[in-house]
Amino acid sequence: MEIDALRDRIEQIRAKREALVRLLEQPNLGTLRIDVNQALEEMDDLLDEFDRAFPKDASVSS
Repeated sequence: MEIDALRDRIEQIRAKREALVRLLEQPNLGTLRIDVNQALEEMDDLLDEFDRAFPKDASVSS
């Protein structure tokens, strides 16, 4: 997969992260809150790891 296509997919994931944040703000989640919070933490970890592995300012040579 080309890096640009991968970056596009990662940006789609970043955009969908906000849906989890809004879900976490719901008062009636009950124990699902734990799962949503864990999903956010793991998503943030993976996004940070991607950013470290593929910095935006790094040029890609073919």
